[in-house]
Amino acid sequence: VVKGLDSEYMEHELEKMREERGVEFDNQLSAADMKKLVEKYKAIYRDKLGEDFPTDPMEQLWAGIDAVFLSWNVKRAVEYRRIHKLPDNMGTAVNVQTMVFGNMGEDCATGVAFTRDPANGEKRFFGEFLVNAQGEDVVAGIRTPQPVNKSSENELPSMEEIMPSIYKELEAIYLKLEDHYKEMQDIEFTIENNKLWMLQTRTGKRTGQAAVKIAVDMEKEGMIDRETAILRVEPEQLDQFLHPQVDPKAPKSKICSGLAASPGAACGKIVFTADEAEQAGASEKVILVRLETSPDDIHGMNVAQGILTARGGMTSHAAVVARGMGKCCVAGCSALKVDYENQQFSVGNQVFKKGEYITLNGTKGEVYKGQVPMIEVGFTDEYYEFMNWVDEYKRLKVRTNADTPKDSQVAREFGAQGIGLCRTEHMFFEKDRIAAVRKMILADDLESRRQALEILKPMQKNDFKGIFKAMDGFPVNIRLLDPPLHEFLPQTDDELRELASEMGVDFKTLQDKNDTLHEFNPMLGHRGCRLGVTYPEIYDMQAAAIMEALCEVQKEDNVKVVAEIMIPLVAVDKELSFLRKRVVDIAEQIKKDYGVDAEYCVGTMIELPRAALTADQIACHADFFSFGTNDLTQTAFGLSRDDAGRFLPEYVGKKVLPEDPFVSIDIDGVGQLMEIAVSKGRSVKSDLKVGICGEHGGEPISVKFCHRINLNYVSCSPYRVPIARLAAAHAVLEEKK
Repeated sequence: VVKGLDSEYMEHELEKMREERGVEFDNQLSAADMKKLVEKYKAIYRDKLGEDFPTDPMEQLWAGIDAVFLSWNVKRAVEYRRIHKLPDNMGTAVNVQTMVFGNMGEDCATGVAFTRDPANGEKRFFGEFLVNAQGEDVVAGIRTPQPVNKSSENELPSMEEIMPSIYKELEAIYLKLEDHYKEMQDIEFTIENNKLWMLQTRTGKRTGQAAVKIAVDMEKEGMIDRETAILRVEPEQLDQFLHPQVDPKAPKSKICSGLAASPGAACGKIVFTADEAEQAGASEKVILVRLETSPDDIHGMNVAQGILTARGGMTSHAAVVARGMGKCCVAGCSALKVDYENQQFSVGNQVFKKGEYITLNGTKGEVYKGQVPMIEVGFTDEYYEFMNWVDEYKRLKVRTNADTPKDSQVAREFGAQGIGLCRTEHMFFEKDRIAAVRKMILADDLESRRQALEILKPMQKNDFKGIFKAMDGFPVNIRLLDPPLHEFLPQTDDELRELASEMGVDFKTLQDKNDTLHEFNPMLGHRGCRLGVTYPEIYDMQAAAIMEALCEVQKEDNVKVVAEIMIPLVAVDKELSFLRKRVVDIAEQIKKDYGVDAEYCVGTMIELPRAALTADQIACHADFFSFGTNDLTQTAFGLSRDDAGRFLPEYVGKKVLPEDPFVSIDIDGVGQLMEIAVSKGRSVKSDLKVGICGEHGGEPISVKFCHRINLNYVSCSPYRVPIARLAAAHAVLEEKK
């Protein structure tokens, strides 16, 4: 470790020695065998490093100390900080302590334990130990660890039975540690000649389900207060409640069983190295299969859907890290024979090669052949109680981005307080209406265009009615058509010929029309409100569909929502004033025709720097602002998010940028534009409602920034709603502190 020499060289000699002596475990080798191994190790060291192994203890000590400091910048440490969003300038420390030995005989042992179950949060002492072994042996998985107490499902003799007096002492210490730190602890210990030594205690990594249960239980036990309980759960951990489980009714072919090291289910293609996982995981789902994992594998574990190991127990590296990441993990599959050289693993006569699909069931500790169907997992009682606490503290409302009644209903079940973005163009792409959209685009005159729009109107109206019913009692923000028209047309000549035949239009005519709609940079071209200004009949149809749907659900179903009609890509206040007047005229006439006092308002997306800088002028014509931070980031940076993914990882890796600005709001630049827009907008209308509907709306750091600049709400995809709710509560409590 100190010299960076691959331990595989040593492991190979050790394995060879075990085979020669016909033994299974290291501690079955004799002292003479060990001496021979030491000589071989020293020869490997000399051969690989060109120097003799140091024998001076002080030289060894200082080399070890240097290695710890230098480890701050090794690949796995850099990757760990990136994953957990830790700063690079914290630095590390070195702790020097006396060595104690757990491998001096049958009255010695070593172990790892958790003061509560890290997989489900159950209040029980949970751990593993090995007699006559050193700490690494427990996590490495060469020998099967034994449970610390009889309550475990493990049938091997427990420490409670083998060393009852030591177990009682350990039990008293774990209770004392948890009471002192008021937190679930991960402890390491060694027993040397019947004496218990505590090596380390630290906050234990746990799954999202365990984090919530432990927080709720500790609050009820009076160990921590409610605010501390809320802060104990990281927002991203709630994502684990949404992880799928293997469908119990689905047919499945079991390959083997191991330990249920980290719950959930995962399906993907087999890979055998962390580097392969990192490379393939960017474009497809992979399962990382290893003899056992090490800290060097963290980059591959992070992108893999799940982890499968042949060795290791419930406290092995794979199990602990997978739980912390919320990854499904099956560990210690002893029947698994991993062959790195031939890129395959076998179980009995069955052979599985790199690239083949397998499915992991981390809840049961089972591995299945192929792709097994999944089902969504349900929330626990503790989850609902915890989220009720969260909602008591948060100030920001949390809405969802949803375009269908189904998504709206799902988001509502996750606690969404309305819709912050309904993209109407998604409705245009449906198979039963794309032909009408294309007719509208290809129309040569206003009347033909209106006829095509009349076909679309009832379809859009029915969509809105379904969404309004799903969101009864909450506001629904509907963005009028945003993308450029060419996106709705086929792009290849073959597709254009097929469309020309379907529509009875000459191919050349269609091709010419397609060419006229072509734009070199359509994201900065004829889209958004620019379409509304040049083809106002499109927005007229959408406004009418929204208002008729609103009046009908209120009149027929007693459904009450506030329809927020949003005009996108406004850069100049006159764009909004022109389109707002048309929307309001249509809305008022429809309300009058239906005899219904339906509530609606008209606002805009702030997604261009000019709009942010002239927000006081735009606010004169707006009832609300909604930040479209995806486009605001594109236009502020001059980046295309469709192309920037090719080089942004390099920028983040080389510290040119601290984070991908499309993942977390660029607070110094884009954030400043947002602050200017909020300040200028509310200088004209003090009660101006302001929210965010870009992808950043479900990212915790961005949510906290939105709280800080006093937005009214954030909006995100349905499955990010719980995360945004907790991040909003954290924002309040962190501000309070």
